[in-house]
Amino acid sequence: MRARRLSIELRKLRETHGLTIDQVVERSGGDFGTSAISRWEKGERRIRPTDLRVLLDIYGVDEAKREVLLTLAREARQRGWWHTYGTAIPPWFQFFLGLESGAKQVRTYESELVPGLLQTADYYRAFLSAAPAVADEQEIARKIEVREQRQARLTGSDPLELWAILNEATIMREVGGVDGMRAQLHHIAQMADLPNVTVQVLPFRAGAHPAMDGSFSLLEFPEPTDPSVAYQENQAGSLYIEQEPQVRRYTVMYQRLVAKALDPDDSRDRIVEVADHL
Repeated sequence: MRARRLSIELRKLRETHGLTIDQVVERSGGDFGTSAISRWEKGERRIRPTDLRVLLDIYGVDEAKREVLLTLAREARQRGWWHTYGTAIPPWFQFFLGLESGAKQVRTYESELVPGLLQTADYYRAFLSAAPAVADEQEIARKIEVREQRQARLTGSDPLELWAILNEATIMREVGGVDGMRAQLHHIAQMADLPNVTVQVLPFRAGAHPAMDGSFSLLEFPEPTDPSVAYQENQAGSLYIEQEPQVRRYTVMYQRLVAKALDPDDSRDRIVEVADHL
């Protein structure tokens, strides 16, 4: 999140001064090239404090803001908690964990799978065991630990706000056996009682809806300068959508899903009903 915020600020500073990347390179005296600046502004490379000072001199940044940005650069080079889990977290998912750790709200629509933030260990284990390349028990245990670390934010001192819309297939598909699925459904109902968690079920009878082509999430952040991100995931990787028109499109999609889904109370009743009939 710090790296992303810094990249946004760098791009904004350059555009505010009406400079192209080539002009910044020229004013730097050749200290760095166009590709470096482009990657700094896209968040693809961490900028060193020494290079940042050169940019801040070019942009004429005052001392107060200068110190804020230099602090961001130093802190952005620190590793997050997830780095200790190594191969248990694929590289493409590490960026998501960084975003999620700094988000104030996550809104997610799931068509088939219970959202990771609401999964029990047994449900997640059963899902991992069904994957084409099944990990060994040690790897699965580490992946479950990562899930539990993420879930801790829902009940912490500064809890993450979660709004989850579940396609009815999500609660109807038996994963991990009858007992495991029953426990999973009761866990969702229990988490839905938290003031920062909202769960809705999108029933089959709702018919056609705008997210029939797949699951997605929207992440929102506490800082006004941090724009929202739309996120999609699959077995091979992920897609991050940050352009404002596209993010707005996903936001409208989510609003329409909210309108089509059962209200939170009816959704909780439906989840418990399915659990009791397993």
